[in-house]
Amino acid sequence: MRTVRESVLDVLRTRGMTTVFGNPGSTELPMLKHFPDDFRYVLGLQEAVVVGMADGFALASGTTALVNLHTGPGTGNAMGAILNARANRTPMVVTAGQQVRAMLTMEALLANPQSTLLPQPAVKWAYEPPRPADVAPALARAVQIAETPPRGPVFVSLPMDDFDVVIDEAEDRAAQRTAARTVTHAAVPSAEAVRELAARLAGARSAVLVVGNDVDAGGAWEAVVDLADRTGLPVWSAPTEGRCAFPKSHPHYRGTLPPAIAPLARCLEGHDLVLVIGAPVFCYYPYVPGAHLPEGTELVQLTRDAEEAARAPVGDALVADLALTVRALLAELPERRAPEAAPRIERAVSYAETDGVLTPLAAMSAIAQGAPENTLWINESPSNLGQFHDATRISTPGSFLFTAGGGLGFGLAAAVGAQLGAPDRPVVCVIGDGSTHYAVQALWTAAAYRIPVTFVVLSNQRYAILQWFAQVERAQGAPGLEIPGLDITSIATGYGVPAHRATGAGELTKLVRESALQQDGPVLIDVPVATELPSM
Repeated sequence: MRTVRESVLDVLRTRGMTTVFGNPGSTELPMLKHFPDDFRYVLGLQEAVVVGMADGFALASGTTALVNLHTGPGTGNAMGAILNARANRTPMVVTAGQQVRAMLTMEALLANPQSTLLPQPAVKWAYEPPRPADVAPALARAVQIAETPPRGPVFVSLPMDDFDVVIDEAEDRAAQRTAARTVTHAAVPSAEAVRELAARLAGARSAVLVVGNDVDAGGAWEAVVDLADRTGLPVWSAPTEGRCAFPKSHPHYRGTLPPAIAPLARCLEGHDLVLVIGAPVFCYYPYVPGAHLPEGTELVQLTRDAEEAARAPVGDALVADLALTVRALLAELPERRAPEAAPRIERAVSYAETDGVLTPLAAMSAIAQGAPENTLWINESPSNLGQFHDATRISTPGSFLFTAGGGLGFGLAAAVGAQLGAPDRPVVCVIGDGSTHYAVQALWTAAAYRIPVTFVVLSNQRYAILQWFAQVERAQGAPGLEIPGLDITSIATGYGVPAHRATGAGELTKLVRESALQQDGPVLIDVPVATELPSM
């Protein structure tokens, strides 16, 4: 006879989920009692940081992350990060403790009376097991749902008095059988659908590819590169790029589409067919009205997400596995020599200093020069994202993470989790000083666990991306966009992270190189930069 706790631990072992990201409260202690030696507990000082670390861990490792939060208040603290995880399509099981069953009806202190409603609609599934014997099977089911495309976070509320309950052998065996199940997701399109798409692509006068996050997440990177090489089509990244879907040094690469309706359509002028792979059509903000496509332009979307296909405002869609579909498409396309790529139009941004501080592009170039070739990049400097990509030219899959959700607080925490998920790679996190303070507690975890991440903070003492939005939305004069007086190095030192301040490009390159090569723990580099608002 075994307890619920023992059965749960074996379910998690079977699924390879032996790293727990958490911030424990009294309702979680029964689950964590007698914590086994083959599990690892990663403590975060605030729940949004906990989820952010789990997000980075899952994305970097390609596995499903496990999170342990403190009942209703902890779940509430984590909601912004859970929304980011949903947008990132991160497979994640979020658990939260619940009051003992005997006191749920009277709503005693720390009872979560609407436990399954609180995290919705940020999660794919929310559940509270009706009996102690259902806890382990519920967690096994939660993993399967999290890993089903489109992947995302799920939530399970766990009453604290369930874990010491003894279950019989049949119930235990049933839970372990559920955990051991394998579910393969590989929807293959019909041959007719592939032939039709190949005919449209071959017959187009001037087609163009638009690629998105799911190309990288869905293992379709090499197939998409082969498609671009075979056809010679120009390639754009979809707006709100959370992962690199195509090598940015490739001669056919054109850049990232602007995230607004009219400007995006202007970028597609001259093309009669747009093939979108692994991205929504399209992720827009701010609102700049206009036609979604140029006159006479058709669009076809390849996606693993039926809901994403349904909400697209224009074009046809094919819902299927991306890699299998692109490979099948290549087999149908005629062999022909790809045309020469048009010269890439470079961004006209100065490398020089402005008012004695580095421009964003100069800073990004210095960082890129100091970083190792196999760096895993984390970015949360939204106003400087274009300059970041111009400098780094990331050209290998699984090498870039940026939250697709638009909410701040991802960068610091995700970088810590990413290094735990990919311990053989150097991790460099490029982040704004405003973004830093949405998850600054992650610095403590990095220091306490000696996680070797290089944090580079671009300090312009403002929410620069909001100042850009203020211009676009004609909302100049809005308060709260300046954040003077932040001493990033002192804050980092207070959390136990060695910190430096770099004022020149050469010094910045040297500090990044030295930090990325050492493996003793985190390092933070604060870099004053000039403010350059994005263009569209």
